[in-house]
Amino acid sequence: MRVAIVENTRITHHGQVGVALHEAAALIDLWKPWADNALPTTDAADALVVFGGEQSATDDHTHPYLSALADLMAAYTATGKPVLGICLGSQLLARAFGAENHLGTAPEFGWVDVSLTEAGRADPVLSRVPQTFPIFQWHSDTFTLPEAAVHLAHSPTAAHQAFRIGRATYGTQFHFEASRSVVRDWTRTFPDLTDRMSPGWTTRQPELARTRGAEADRHGLALARAWVSLI
Repeated sequence: MRVAIVENTRITHHGQVGVALHEAAALIDLWKPWADNALPTTDAADALVVFGGEQSATDDHTHPYLSALADLMAAYTATGKPVLGICLGSQLLARAFGAENHLGTAPEFGWVDVSLTEAGRADPVLSRVPQTFPIFQWHSDTFTLPEAAVHLAHSPTAAHQAFRIGRATYGTQFHFEASRSVVRDWTRTFPDLTDRMSPGWTTRQPELARTRGAEADRHGLALARAWVSLI
């Protein structure tokens, strides 16, 4: 299988998604439109992954490729090819299917409890995790649920944590790719940003990683493997 991965920022970790793709011997094509505005075509790969970034899903004035990327996610979905959007990727997926992006209204950071909806408990991907599970978050924006979407998960702060469109197009607001190693690197690379999101984070992160992070790692890899199995 060949998978197109779109990175939306200079430092992007594939994390648990990368682990699952390599386990499946997937061939990876990397795209970095934040640098050159280039994007794959729908016939370039068997699946599409869109990771997060510091921009909002409506920042067309600073990242002019965002509208085309949203359209690309919809086009892959229309062909039946699996799509995965994480954080910014989920916000772009919501935009692609007519939802509204709400900026700065739902800040979450750290390992946060997310709960499944009834549909989530029956979903082929989300059903791989418990009814309520810790998973990493780093976002301020949220979105309304697209009319075509099945609502899969929620949290007290952001109602739309995960959704599915069609057979295999998924958006997750939470960063299930973010293993403890990824979070540790983010904390080391962006100490001011992480402490701004959660005061004292750099001090508390090691102990939280040992407890909440260890459980989240298991759940993140289970979700990644389940989605990759749909390709």
